[in-house]
Amino acid sequence: MSKDIVAAPFVQEMMKVTANLYRLGWDERNGGNISYLLTEAEVGEYINPNQVIRTIPMIFDATALAGKYFIVTGSGKYFKNVIDAPDVNLGIIRVAETGKSVELLWGFTDGGVPTSELPAHFMSHIERLKIDPEHRIIMHNHATNIIAMTFTHSLEERDFTRTLWQMCTECIVVFPEGVGILPWMVPGTDAIGMATAAKMREFRLVIWPHHGIFGAGSTMDEVFGLIETAEKAAEVYTLVQAQGGARQTITDQQLQDLADAFGVTAKSGYLQVGVK
Repeated sequence: MSKDIVAAPFVQEMMKVTANLYRLGWDERNGGNISYLLTEAEVGEYINPNQVIRTIPMIFDATALAGKYFIVTGSGKYFKNVIDAPDVNLGIIRVAETGKSVELLWGFTDGGVPTSELPAHFMSHIERLKIDPEHRIIMHNHATNIIAMTFTHSLEERDFTRTLWQMCTECIVVFPEGVGILPWMVPGTDAIGMATAAKMREFRLVIWPHHGIFGAGSTMDEVFGLIETAEKAAEVYTLVQAQGGARQTITDQQLQDLADAFGVTAKSGYLQVGVK
């Protein structure tokens, strides 16, 4: 007899993180989406992988992920409702061998389908797995202060990254590679998915100006922590600007000292450091 799937660690993680994201105001209405790569062994403890509920076609060719399992949030679903009705708002899917559809194995009991941003998620998973075989999570949300910062700050990646690094001491340690930034694009399309995935080759954080942020990592805590740290820095920036701008900040040499102390390498060319 299979175990209660709602008690599965990966379902519990999805329930808790979506509730927390909604509480923080980063996923209003049906904003935001998460996909979590699972193993067949994890899924098999709770459901029969051979029992396909229905097949859902995709506009994106995910052949590179054929046979892989994911738990994903649903299209049009509200994060605030996941914790009370996970079987309605979440789904466990497997990418079909053809790569042109996904097989629903659990969830979406009201006839729902995966997030409309699934192409962006899948393209990003493909790229991140090439870099990190332990990669598992793609998270998209509407982090408030990151969005605000895209209206008032240069969108040049080096400038934006350096400002975030300067706003909170830990930032260069948490995301030493910086943040990627796209031009504004229509969401839910292959085009924005491809552009996001291309940035994911260099960055674990990709900002969609005036919209939100994508994060990638091997655990839910890692990805949430990445976004949380960038969002905190953006909040500090907004507060500093409201007070008339910075009178002093962390210098490039101090940022380099931080990187050295914590054994991380800042993105090449982002710091201007003189000879000690």
